Amino acid sequence: MNKTVLITGASRGIGRETALKFWREGCRVALNYRNSRQQAEELASELDCLRPGSALAVCADISDKKQVEEMRRQIETALGEVEILVNNAGIAQQKLFTDITEEDWDRMFAVDVKGMFLCSQVFLPPMIRKQSGKIINISSMWGQVGASCEVHYSAAKGAVIAFTKALAQELGPSRIQVNCVAPGLIATEMNGALPPEAIEALVEETPLGVVGQPADIAEAVWFLASPASDFITGQVLAPNGGMVL
Repeated sequence: MNKTVLITGASRGIGRETALKFWREGCRVALNYRNSRQQAEELASELDCLRPGSALAVCADISDKKQVEEMRRQIETALGEVEILVNNAGIAQQKLFTDITEEDWDRMFAVDVKGMFLCSQVFLPPMIRKQSGKIINISSMWGQVGASCEVHYSAAKGAVIAFTKALAQELGPSRIQVNCVAPGLIATEMNGALPPEAIEALVEETPLGVVGQPADIAEAVWFLASPASDFITGQVLAPNGGMVL
């Protein structure tokens, strides 16, 4: 598929694996990062050497509109207009509700919700003009059912789902599909911070009895970005091993 895709938070974990999947399928990939410069630039350089003009690492804090607009300029100059947007960047935090600070709450929503809003709004105009495009937002199973000690994270990921459904309705007449992936327990650096006993407990609650891999989520994102999903919009695809049904 010869399209330009932007994946936010693409230096590690699910974002990195998703970038690799799209690149292998023939796409031009823009890898957004904020802090992990070396990882993002090394991956983009490696991919671009193998297929010149196919990858770009671009730094931007997606909660800052000016930086998102500058990111769009850089991507369009190097790779062309974005035709597929994967809003993957996000943060997580485990805290008792009574310990969550106003700063914790604001930062969670700035990255997980405002960042998705800004990227969608900034990269949408060419899609509307062409009457074609795909937006895939990454939520979480906790956005579907909520998690103890993750109220602000669950609330933000629930907002991602609501945003997806509302925007899908609005953009349907423009032939733009907006869908969501809500992963379960995935072997990422973010989840690696959880205590081993917490991981074991989550695995026991998962009917398939295994931890998912970033590649599992990349495949789900790819499906929603591919022509196979052209009649699917406003939906939540939940690769979670059966933990949330």
